[in-house]
Amino acid sequence: MKWMRIPLGLLQTNAYILTNDKNECILFDPGDEGEKLIEVLRKHQLTPLAILLTHAHFDHIGAIDDVRKVWNIPVYVHEKEQKWLGDPSLNGSGHFMNGKNVTVEEAEEIIREEGSLTIGSFQFSLFETPGHSPGSISYYLEEANAVFSGDVLFKGSIGRTDLLGGNHEELLKSIHEKLLVLPEETIVLPGHGSETTIIEEMETNPFLNGFSLS
Repeated sequence: MKWMRIPLGLLQTNAYILTNDKNECILFDPGDEGEKLIEVLRKHQLTPLAILLTHAHFDHIGAIDDVRKVWNIPVYVHEKEQKWLGDPSLNGSGHFMNGKNVTVEEAEEIIREEGSLTIGSFQFSLFETPGHSPGSISYYLEEANAVFSGDVLFKGSIGRTDLLGGNHEELLKSIHEKLLVLPEETIVLPGHGSETTIIEEMETNPFLNGFSLS
């Protein structure tokens, strides 16, 4: 399987297109610029099967309805953030977007617990990784040796915790208990910036250095 990273919108939020050899794909966090994203999908003759959200902040959801107008596909979101999709006061757009509220239609699929998720030939392990937001999810794809971490873990940094439902201690616990236990060579595909690896963050990330769960 292969993936494409497409930074979208003012905040350059990473949308990812994960593809298989049948030209089917999974979309992660289509945050903005729906027409641009649709053009990429059509150019590569890809058929989307679903939209997976790592969390429901406005910069990760803005192009959802644009995509759903073209392809009638389900959206997956954690139950703790299902109401955020239609509420600017929850998803942050009411505070950050100077009156440009971001709202999208309800999600078809609600994630209520960790476990496995199979969509077509795509098989994910789901990890609840709260801290940046209460319903943050990381999607681990063993076949591709990659984890889609959203705004939990970045190259050389971690997610902010000053937004609604954020918690710094909880975020660090999520990173250490759910992500850093993955194989060291696992590629981390974050919500902003470039990809990294688990081992690189274990060795060099200044926000993780010296943290202990005890």
